[in-house]
Parts: sequence; C-alpha cells; structure tokens
Amino acid sequence: MDILAMLLPIAFSLTMISVFMGLCSYSVLAERKVSSWIQGRVGPNRTRIPLVGHIPILGNLLTGLGIFQPAADGLKFLFKEEIIPGHVKVGYYYLAPIIALAPALTTMVVLPFGRYVDPAGVVQPLVLANIDVGILFILGVSSLGVYGIVLAGWSSNSKYPFLGAIRSSAQMISYELAMGLAILPVFMWSSAPGSEYGLSLFGVVQSQQSLWLIIWQPLSALIFLVAVFAETNRLPFDMAESETDLVGGFHTEYGCFKFGLFFVAEYAHVIMGSALFVCLFLGGWNFLPGIADPWSDNVFGTVLSVLWFMSKVFFMIFFFIWVRWTLPRFRYDQVMSLGWKILLPLAIGNLVFNTLIIAAYDHFTRN
Repeated sequence: MDILAMLLPIAFSLTMISVFMGLCSYSVLAERKVSSWIQGRVGPNRTRIPLVGHIPILGNLLTGLGIFQPAADGLKFLFKEEIIPGHVKVGYYYLAPIIALAPALTTMVVLPFGRYVDPAGVVQPLVLANIDVGILFILGVSSLGVYGIVLAGWSSNSKYPFLGAIRSSAQMISYELAMGLAILPVFMWSSAPGSEYGLSLFGVVQSQQSLWLIIWQPLSALIFLVAVFAETNRLPFDMAESETDLVGGFHTEYGCFKFGLFFVAEYAHVIMGSALFVCLFLGGWNFLPGIADPWSDNVFGTVLSVLWFMSKVFFMIFFFIWVRWTLPRFRYDQVMSLGWKILLPLAIGNLVFNTLIIAAYDHFTRN
C-alpha cells in the first residue's frame, strides 16, 4: 500500500506534464491557424497528411487540421544540426533554455484544475499540492523564468541578444509590481472576516460559485491581464524579441532543440497565465455566474468540471493569440510608461479602495 501511495503522485505528475507539454505543442498549431484566419493567409490552413490523403472521409476530416504538425516540428528541432557559435559562453548558453522552461512546469503543481467529492462528501481540488500560499509560489517561481532570458542574452556574447535580455528584465520588474497589487484585493475578499474561504487558489475558486470576480473586480482583472501579457513577452509587449530592431532578441544565437525549448517555454507561460486568470477571475470550474454547478458528485462530474475549466483556458489562449495578431508592438518607452505611470498607480488606488471597503464592511457587520 505504501508503494502504491508513492507511485500514484508520480504517475499523476507525469500525466500532468505530458498533458501540459501537449497543450504547449498544440498552442503553437493554434497560433498558426488563428493568425492565418485573421490575416487571410491560405497556407497554414491547408496542411495535408499524405498518409491519409487518399482515404476520402479521413482525408477530408484531417485536411487543414494539421494534428501531426507539432510532432513534425518537435522532430525537426531534435534532429537539426547542432550549431554552436564560437563566441558564446557554452555552459550558460546550454543552461538558459532549461531555466526558461522549468519554472512554468514547476508552477503547475499548485494550480487546481477541477474538483471531486471525497467519500465524506467534501469538495476537494484536483491539484498536486493544495497549499495555502499557492499564489505566492506561482508568482515567485514564475518570475525565475526571466533569468533564462537574461542568461541567454548574456551568454550569447552578442549585442542584440544582450539588449533583448535587458529589456525583458526591466519589463518584468515594471509589471510584477502591478500584478502583485492587482491580486491582493482578490485574496483580501476571499479571506475577509466572515468568509469561509482562505488564501488558497481552491478557496478563491470556491468563493466564485455565485459571482465571478471579473464582474465585481474588473479593474483588478484588467491590470492582471495586461501584466500577464507583459510577463509572457507577448505582443504588444515582446520587447525581449522585437524582430524589427533586435533581429531575434535574446534567442538570436540559438537554433535546433535549444530554440525549441525557448519556444515551448513561451507557450507554457501563456497557458499558466491563462489558467491562473481563469482561477482568479473567471470562476475556475464553476459553471456560470448565478447558476449552480450541474456537475454530479461522481467521476463523470469530476471530468466535466475539468473539461469546463479547460474550455475557459482555451478561450484565454485564443484571446492571447488574437491580441498578438491584432495590436502593433509598443515602443520601449511606451511599455515603461504604461507600467510605471498608469498600471502601478491604478493598482495602488484599487488596493486602497478595496481595503477601505473591507474595513467598513467589517465595522458595520460587527456593530
């Protein structure tokens, strides 16, 4: 029994990593499809699978889907010729892609993505580690991803990667403050006097059974969403790459599998940011605002809660892709101005306002 108790978490962890990496791969495919639809380009929507092209039904079904394209991309990166520039700092050059990807894979251990009902009738989260400081763990570990970018830019020993790394670090410092301050009101309300929910992400999701936080905390949701765009280096905040003036940014000197790791790391952070936004502001696995969850207390209900949560995450990933191919890239000074002069004051004002409201609410309920 002890061996089974040890193997189950390991199997659960490996399954989560496999699903997560699969989502990263197919997010790349979704990026191609959505961008081609937005821009009216035909090519990416006409991917054929030669092996089944001669079978009418299956060929028509899979034509244009490109479901094997991520596997082909991965094999391409894996078997391409390994070219290492002679001027790089080799040890750090190899270490940077790993540091960029590892934080996103680590933070998913505290992210609840569904619920089940235990034999005692108590609702429990589907999560590897249900800790009360889960949000602090996510913020702390995910911020380590910038070290991979900085290390890549420095170890490349080249001007353009180094500039991209410096921009990325400055951008992360600027927007992490606003992101943290935007989250504070959420946990202040979930752990307010008289509330039955604590500081865990599971408690935040459970507190949204009747009303999603995006409805009555729209400013916090907006600030957090903009900060997530900046933290993931996505357009219009991709200062770390900025192909128009930095060639390829921090990964200019990278190729083959190491470049693929950077690519996967970007989409891993996008998926984690989307899932965190769903947990904090879109009700998690809760059905709709004001509507009781239709999920039953058996395994079927647990699967439905996970699927509903994932559907919200897919919507957020689509939103990330939509914004990338719709808005132009900001200038560096605009990015800094937005972070320090607009988002940070708004986040501070929002925090002070919610603090006063909670204090007044506590005063009147006690009296």
